[in-house]
Amino acid sequence: MTLGVVIGESKPTAVTAQTSRPLSVGEYVVIGSQDGKLLGLVERSFVSSAALNDIHNYDEAVESKEVADLNSRDKSYTAKITILGYLTDLQKSRIVLPAIPPIPGTAVLNATKDDLGTIFGPQKEEWVRIGTLLRNSEIEAKVNLNKIVSRHLAILAMTGMGKSNLVSLLAKQISGLDGTLIIFDYHNDYPDLHIPGINVIDAKINPRLLDSNTLSDVLEIRENADIQHRILRLAFTHDVKEAKNFWDALDHNVAMIGANPERKDDRHSADRVQDKIDDARHRFADVLDPDIMDPLGLIKEGRVNVLNVSELSEKQANVALAYYFQELLNDRKAALLAKNSKNKEGRHYRFDSPIFVIIEEAHVFIPKGEDTHTKYWAAKIAREGRKFGLGLCIVSQRPRNIDPNVLSQMGSLAVMKIVQEDDQHQISSAAESISKDLITQLTSLNVGDAVFVGQWVNLPAIVHIEEVKDKVVGSDKNAVSEWKYAKKFDRVAVESTQGLIQKDLLLD
Repeated sequence: MTLGVVIGESKPTAVTAQTSRPLSVGEYVVIGSQDGKLLGLVERSFVSSAALNDIHNYDEAVESKEVADLNSRDKSYTAKITILGYLTDLQKSRIVLPAIPPIPGTAVLNATKDDLGTIFGPQKEEWVRIGTLLRNSEIEAKVNLNKIVSRHLAILAMTGMGKSNLVSLLAKQISGLDGTLIIFDYHNDYPDLHIPGINVIDAKINPRLLDSNTLSDVLEIRENADIQHRILRLAFTHDVKEAKNFWDALDHNVAMIGANPERKDDRHSADRVQDKIDDARHRFADVLDPDIMDPLGLIKEGRVNVLNVSELSEKQANVALAYYFQELLNDRKAALLAKNSKNKEGRHYRFDSPIFVIIEEAHVFIPKGEDTHTKYWAAKIAREGRKFGLGLCIVSQRPRNIDPNVLSQMGSLAVMKIVQEDDQHQISSAAESISKDLITQLTSLNVGDAVFVGQWVNLPAIVHIEEVKDKVVGSDKNAVSEWKYAKKFDRVAVESTQGLIQKDLLLD
């Protein structure tokens, strides 16, 4: 169906069209050329009225509206269209742009299911369904899982726009392929996912495996408490690491340092370190486990693994994630080395196949302008992970607070509604394939809608993501219902208490 014609100055990469109806941003069109059909994406759309163009007061507006209503030619529909390449090449996953721009007067046609189906829904096992094109709902929207494992992914959106739903959908698709997925769950959102064989575990930290600076973070010793840091460093000896009872041995060494008569000023600081040790061994007993020698052993290959870090403080979670990242990267390096080695004796790695890791609240652990344990290893995975089959996905509602060097290495992006200009600028800087016109559309997206760009899709697309209906994740609390329930419960409790008092009086 003909939608319009090319007008004005055209370029090999963009044209302007006058159309018979307003086109939606994100809609695909076909444009003729002397060398074959071109596929275009509508990135800006305008509606104007000749009669209502230059209005100075209300009365004039009313009169001009009457004129406009009588004139069928009054309305003008203009679209700015980005040329994506020759249609036949795009259907073969090749991008070839024309050398000569479309000639003004060339017809602009509606893109059909036959035109788009093989581009956005390839029938290959690495492509999995995520939803449909927002402006062409009959077209499946699929993504390439191989590309996000090898080139990484960022999921960015305001709170409540569907980040957790997309993570859940990816988890279900990876599970269906018997892939290994690890979700570091900072808010306990994912343990109830209806996925066969889901492995939900609490993240563990073995304090024996840490250095003294990292142990200080785990014990939550203040950064400027220099004497406490020195005492812990002196007390955290090799003998303590090997001791049968780790906490008692560490506490004993700290007490001995504090009792040194030559350094009486150390006594108070040693007492504070002992308080921290006592607090950690009791309050965080489920997290700090000196007897678990291999925390990675709890992760199961070929399964969706949800590592709950919601019980950890921010510093502890940072230490835990850094430890897992380091061990996962080392394990994948060892696995690749073993496969390429002529000596096949012995097995010195845990995982035979690639691993995809998702980190929620990425701005907390990979912050801009601040060094953290996790940030170091996340950056290393972003640089090296593709060589060893270790993919990284960062999820955040604050793109402006994520380290730009790490974000820029995410080869694919799913960007949902973003209002803050600082966030939009950060996204634009990180992804060359997302245009300024598409960036401006981020404020108008609804829940579940996202702009997909990068290597996991053949072309930039605005997608409506399927809802994972059997699990509600990241949803807002129903405060009114909970208040009513609490009030009702209190009323029942009062009535029950009054009944017991009356019964006691009768018995007396």
